Amino acid sequence: MSIADYERIKQEAYYANMQLPKLGLVLFTFGNVSVADHALKVFAIKPSGVPYEELSPEKMVIVDFDGKIVSGSLRPSSDTQTHAVLYKHWEHIASIVHTHSTYGTAWAQSQRAIPIYGTTHADHLTIDIPCAPPMEDQMIEGDYEYQTGFQIMNHFKDLGLNYKEVEMVLVGNHAPFAWGKTPSKAVYNAAVLEELARMAYLTEQINPAAPKLKDSLIKKHFERKHGAGSYYGQ
Repeated sequence: MSIADYERIKQEAYYANMQLPKLGLVLFTFGNVSVADHALKVFAIKPSGVPYEELSPEKMVIVDFDGKIVSGSLRPSSDTQTHAVLYKHWEHIASIVHTHSTYGTAWAQSQRAIPIYGTTHADHLTIDIPCAPPMEDQMIEGDYEYQTGFQIMNHFKDLGLNYKEVEMVLVGNHAPFAWGKTPSKAVYNAAVLEELARMAYLTEQINPAAPKLKDSLIKKHFERKHGAGSYYGQ
């Protein structure tokens, strides 16, 4: 493949990465976005440790679904192997976002799923935002970033979740991951996760015994936006 074949995903990865500081989802270099081309079986990802103000489309690194560098002069994100595993096994996602956003990460560090307390949450999900447990020691001591991908997938399997329906997760003691069919949707999901995490935290501060949202409201709010008879938007 020529470098020209990768231009689209490099441009999209650059633009998506630049949204993270604008949305307040990253501090310094604490995050990354990748964009995949499943036909070519490669993805573009942010280079490791490069400040956002120094990024450009040309600096995005092209990596295959086995985590091997295909094109680029810089070292890819340290989370590259996690992205590679998810793309290799979840063929319907085109972009992955990983942040250490404050509230989402606080819930991950607490090893708690984010409870569904209100209709804002139900507009996006009908369940708590899942939190995968911390890894077993042998996984940590092995290929850590590679195993993180399996930690996410295994948790989804354990809970019977579909990655096409639940597009966000916390990794216990680590931080949030989100994904989507497009880079803009993946970034949107990362921002939504952070806002829902913040709302849930404030809810528990105001009322530690706050009840979770009742099923009828969950169903109404999710279906009015995503159901067969949805009527939200134009």
